[in-house]
Amino acid sequence: MGANTIIGIDLGTSTTEAAVIRDGKPVMIVNFDGQIITPSAAGVDKNGQFVFGEKAKAQYLLAPEDTVIEAKRKIGTKEKLRMGNKEYTPVEISSMLLKHVRDYVSEYLGEEISRAVISVPAYFDDLQRQETVQAGKQAGFDVERIINEPTAAALSYGIGHMEEESHILVYDLGGGTFDVTLLEMFGGVVEVKASSGDNQLGGKDFDECLIQWLLFQFRKKNGKDLSSDPAAMVKLKEQAEWCKKELSTQDSCQIVIPFIAEKDGKPLALEETITVDQFEEMTRELVERTHAPIDVVLADSGVLASEIDRILLVGGSTRMPMIQRDIQDYLQKEPSKAVNPDYAVAEGAAIQAGIIEGVLSREEGIIMTDVNPYTLGIRVLCEDDSNYMSIVIPRNVTIPVVRKGTYYTSADYQTVAKIEVYQGEHDDVRMNHFLGEFTVSGIPMRLAGEERIEVEFSYNLNGMLDVSARIPSSGEQASVEINMMEYEYEFGEQPDMDVSKWKESTFAKQFRTVIRRVERKLKSEEVQGMPFYKEDLEERLYDLKLALIEEDLESAEIAEEDLLEMLAEFE
Repeated sequence: MGANTIIGIDLGTSTTEAAVIRDGKPVMIVNFDGQIITPSAAGVDKNGQFVFGEKAKAQYLLAPEDTVIEAKRKIGTKEKLRMGNKEYTPVEISSMLLKHVRDYVSEYLGEEISRAVISVPAYFDDLQRQETVQAGKQAGFDVERIINEPTAAALSYGIGHMEEESHILVYDLGGGTFDVTLLEMFGGVVEVKASSGDNQLGGKDFDECLIQWLLFQFRKKNGKDLSSDPAAMVKLKEQAEWCKKELSTQDSCQIVIPFIAEKDGKPLALEETITVDQFEEMTRELVERTHAPIDVVLADSGVLASEIDRILLVGGSTRMPMIQRDIQDYLQKEPSKAVNPDYAVAEGAAIQAGIIEGVLSREEGIIMTDVNPYTLGIRVLCEDDSNYMSIVIPRNVTIPVVRKGTYYTSADYQTVAKIEVYQGEHDDVRMNHFLGEFTVSGIPMRLAGEERIEVEFSYNLNGMLDVSARIPSSGEQASVEINMMEYEYEFGEQPDMDVSKWKESTFAKQFRTVIRRVERKLKSEEVQGMPFYKEDLEERLYDLKLALIEEDLESAEIAEEDLLEMLAEFE
């Protein structure tokens, strides 16, 4: 081991793990408590000291207001997380957790560790990936690579099965996210064929079904709603998580919480028995949500279900028997238990780290290709629609990749073209993520459609996207380099202003209806499943409220018009 040691980290919604390569194999690293698994929880104790892992998770029961759990679910959003008397961004909480990992890993290995490969869900978008890198940097790490969780799990499997030739489906259901990836293995090469997923589906949602059921039963029996009682909700959450695990091995489970609330001065207890059948019935819809991403992956990769040789289950939530049964029924194949669902991702991240560091040679190691999980393209004018997304690199194309598109001038005597780069699956660029822009000038003055503009996208394994534009008739060219790991978003640099007092604006009344409509829309299930659309809606709503606070009627009207257009897309 030397100063160049690179570790692999699985920064999960519920738990975090780290691993390192020793003698050509990944080894899991134990934390200060002597455990491999560290709960992804952070808190401030009574003395104002930060606590992490088991201590923070235990504290959550007693002081939920001083503790943050599941910060990963908020990465890529502008939501603030309260811990003690201060608010933090999801990046700040994630960086604290990663700093805790860095501390225990450095102590375990007996050297200062500052280089890491960090895993993310395959279906994380560019902003979520960048914020993960940012968290790593704030924790003092040089983030050498961001690796997709299912790809990491496949590497963990592949290193012991180098000669195998097979199609592998990685089914990764963690605490907060769901990913499904199809890979092909041949001669020591792991080639990702396609990825899909759902960033808002995980074990926590199964817990939530139990919590809602318990709330309903308690309300029915005692005429009291516990949902507005934070202390009661924390107890319910803990019991729901415990019960879910119990039901993986038992037919039924009894939940007893004495003194959960008071009514008319008398203490009330909660006592319920839940059977496996009841649990499976209340979560059936969640299980069925895993099917659509599987269908996308099979369709995008052109592989039939019958051609899958092995199904790898990753993530603690795959321990639920109904998940194993469902995937077996859906794909007509029994899932494999060839990898440890809790360790496989960290092990795979360590293998990638070992390849970068050079302690795993390409010969004895493994070669990996990956895909871009989201479509990349530019804004163009199409049949009077100036917000049309023209695709240059479709989703699930193997990277590294170079793709070109040919476009034409849209106005008479146009001498300049602005190239705006976007990422996402919608035809309307406003529903997608803006990545960057540049201008190519020196276009000869001719009628609309007579001058050609060639746009080239080049995307490499390190997450660098080069976009260039060239005018063949004049030789003029321009380009922009977008680091998909480090590209700074303008809005990432400015802290948000508090816009909660928009109602005090002189113009508040005329915009109240549209604000209420948007706020209702943001809470809908439909929008929860569309991260790009949700984020854009939130940003434009923020712009409107800010304009009202600043008494800027013109900006408020523009923001309102944009919001109404966005709402009309989904009416």
